[in-house]
Amino acid sequence: MSRCPAQVRPAVEADAASLVQVWSGLTRRTASAEDALLEARNCILRTLDSGSERILVAVHLGSVIGAAHLQVGQLSPLTPETVLRISHMTVATEMRRRGVGRALMEAALAYAEERGAASVMAASASNSRDANRFMARLGLAQIACVRLASTQSLRAKMPVEVPALLRGGTPTSSRQLGQVLAARRSMRRQQQSVS
Repeated sequence: MSRCPAQVRPAVEADAASLVQVWSGLTRRTASAEDALLEARNCILRTLDSGSERILVAVHLGSVIGAAHLQVGQLSPLTPETVLRISHMTVATEMRRRGVGRALMEAALAYAEERGAASVMAASASNSRDANRFMARLGLAQIACVRLASTQSLRAKMPVEVPALLRGGTPTSSRQLGQVLAARRSMRRQQQSVS
């Protein structure tokens, strides 16, 4: 496959529709087309006003064929080292293996150097073999496993009774709170099963 000469630049408001298309697998499933477009516009405007955040787009023949979200921050709460986090790096399926990802990484690296970031951290989908191999070939080592759950589903898995020491209450009040929370969850489940 031949390499494509993609140009990488910061996203502008006019790129919102293209971002929705490129990031289609990453947007909320429940968002309507209009909501997704509005969210993309707001995201772009926010990053344009930010000194620590940027969205890059890769453009070829006037079309956005790839994108990445960049954010500068601390490596950890206890480490003052600055790091550039790269997320949502995506290349259009038909344009993969043509140097677009490498062009996005090169632009991200330039931004990291510009912002004085000592390290670069990149996230990719755990089930994307190609993306993970690409990151590994560039020398990015795996340092963490990030997991996601809705607040509601996580609450359902947590123990009913919260330890009194965590709430600052007495053991008697914790039992009462646990019973109230259990009753509320039970009522919610009943309402959901009726709907």
